[in-house]
Amino acid sequence: MPKALKIWPLLTGTQRYEKVVSTRGLGHGVYIDAPILAYLIDTPNGRILYDVGCDYRKVVTPELRARFFEPMRPLFQPPAMTEEQRITSYLARLGLAPADIDLVFLGHLHFDHAGGLCDLPGCEVHVHADELAAARSSVDEGVFADEISGADSWRIQTDEYPVASGIRAINTPGHTAGHMSLIVELPHGAPVILCGDAADLTENLDDEVAPGYCWNDNVELALHSIRKLKGLAREAGAELWPNHDFAFFNQLPQFPSFRD
Repeated sequence: MPKALKIWPLLTGTQRYEKVVSTRGLGHGVYIDAPILAYLIDTPNGRILYDVGCDYRKVVTPELRARFFEPMRPLFQPPAMTEEQRITSYLARLGLAPADIDLVFLGHLHFDHAGGLCDLPGCEVHVHADELAAARSSVDEGVFADEISGADSWRIQTDEYPVASGIRAINTPGHTAGHMSLIVELPHGAPVILCGDAADLTENLDDEVAPGYCWNDNVELALHSIRKLKGLAREAGAELWPNHDFAFFNQLPQFPSFRD
């Protein structure tokens, strides 16, 4: 079976927040620093991005920063991001441009995962129908309306499916209404499961702790997705990659190194 070729973990910024955001009911008053990650995947069918980080302009422009991020204090501190951490900067270091990305797969539509779309005009975007419907309802405060303004041109998904050679989408709702993860088969070593925010931290997986924010407070749905990912990992002999865990991220290949 054809497999993906390479995967680059990309550190697109950092954010400091109260740990209870990642571990429901645990960590009140404890603040952690978390990586904001995206992943570039090279496949025989083209290049895929899983998530795209924040909108750089909102992070560095004082007026926009105040409008979008100051209201999140004290639970969240405004994200930190450098020019070198933009998706376009990572692509340029590989001799690539936004036009070289064949597909952007958004695990969910929170600002730290979808905001960077503004740097990738014209790319094909995939997202789950339930995720987009919830985002358009304006109930989820983690979604910024301007970041989903182009959604009419996106490819809306409703089920698990093969995204490209060696890559399959996994339905993992709970943190958000239509959250999706990816399983990536590589030429060497174990497959990788990109958990997205179904599991922020290794603790979410090891101790089966739900994320702090669960769509409609459906904790059981979030826990079901964590257990589903763990079951898939056992069946496939796959590694589970949590999404906002610096200790785990620091064990991964650091750009421009990659996993293959």
